[in-house]
Amino acid sequence: MKIGIVVEGSYPYVSGGVASWVHMIANRMPQFEFQIIAITPSQLTEKDYRYELPSNITGITNLPLNMKQPNSKQKIQLTPFEEEALTDWMMFRKVTPEALHVFTTKLGGTNSFFSSRLFWNMVQESYQQESQTGSFIDYFWMWRGMYTPILELLQFDFPEVDLVHSASTGYAGLISAAIKQQQNIPFLLTEHGIYSREREEEILQASWIPDYYKKRWISFFHHLSKQAYEEADDVITLFDKNSDLQNELGAASEKRSVIPNGIHYERLSGIKKIQGDNKVLRIGAIVRVVPIKDIKTMIHAAKLLQETETPFELTIMGPLDEEEEYAAECQQLIDQHELNQSVFLVGKVNIIDYLPNFDLCLLTSISEGQPLAVLEGMAAAIPWIVTDVGSCSELIYGRENDPYGPAGFVVPPVNPKKIAEYCTWFYHHPIEAEKFGRNGQNRAKTFYQVHHFIDQYVDLYERRGAEYGRNRI
Repeated sequence: MKIGIVVEGSYPYVSGGVASWVHMIANRMPQFEFQIIAITPSQLTEKDYRYELPSNITGITNLPLNMKQPNSKQKIQLTPFEEEALTDWMMFRKVTPEALHVFTTKLGGTNSFFSSRLFWNMVQESYQQESQTGSFIDYFWMWRGMYTPILELLQFDFPEVDLVHSASTGYAGLISAAIKQQQNIPFLLTEHGIYSREREEEILQASWIPDYYKKRWISFFHHLSKQAYEEADDVITLFDKNSDLQNELGAASEKRSVIPNGIHYERLSGIKKIQGDNKVLRIGAIVRVVPIKDIKTMIHAAKLLQETETPFELTIMGPLDEEEEYAAECQQLIDQHELNQSVFLVGKVNIIDYLPNFDLCLLTSISEGQPLAVLEGMAAAIPWIVTDVGSCSELIYGRENDPYGPAGFVVPPVNPKKIAEYCTWFYHHPIEAEKFGRNGQNRAKTFYQVHHFIDQYVDLYERRGAEYGRNRI
């Protein structure tokens, strides 16, 4: 079976998170062939790969959001029904397969469509409905900017596959819906974080989007998610809270399921902790040094520990080149707080070499799905302090009917004071900390091993492929 995995801003050009999940799926399913369709902000090449690809990944298709398809001089001629379907879609009234069909086969190039009377009428109607008072020309160009990637991406000649699996909604989910329709194949959707909610948070904070356009941009990304939910045969996420959010956003209950992440438990549970002298609290953070992980809160917490004279070392492990400016700001903050002797940005490392040294680990993200880093630390019997985002609380405290106790503490995002307080608690309670570590290890062993989620996806791939008659092995 040939499986197309569609990702946005991820594998194989970014390490960690969703990319690690994709890499694990391909590596653990040698019986399947994989085609990766990767949406990126701009054109990337093999030089940008962050992974050595397994042999069963037989193709990488890079789709930059700034791509330009050859312009067609063909005059747009749509039936009244097609015009209505397209208008309803672009005005966010409804999502339909008919509108997708028009996008992929009927519109030709962007220039011809944006010059059409149909597009002009839609922009005018939207401007009036939203009671906009600013420049109509600016509003017109905002519409063009919103829909240019949609038209360019959907005009692409996608590789033929037997099943398409998207790692998010958004552009990836929309492309997957189009591939399903064009090739009559099953479509699986797995959301790690809730994409439309994440974009909403970013838009509300964005300074480059005028406030009077933000509502439309937020509606746009929720609209893309609705299209993906509508077309997907299965709508999967990693934990219960996310599944409830998918339900609120329009995913049908009969399609929804939860398949948690998994880690290589045996490799990690065999780690033997190196006993320290109990005079220094050894703290680890397995994290990409990017703004959404909020490394600065971690550093501010370290400063509070220093001020309370709690002896500690904080080792932050993760790539420093994804957001180089942010990484530089973090190092500058370490310098300003005079933490150079106790806080270390060590870059991307083999965590197996570091985990034996830690008494606890930190995660201070402001947004997460189900972080593999936390699961890896739990498997190694290390307790955690995490922010209450994504599935972090579920990992630390357990799902309903979980027989194990807490594996650490959960704190609100951007709260260095609470993090420092719990770090101090760990310093003074090493026996309880060890118990927390064992609780987490037992939870990881029972619920979060890699073979658990791989077996479920293999079963889904084969069942859906057989249902569509496309199960070529």
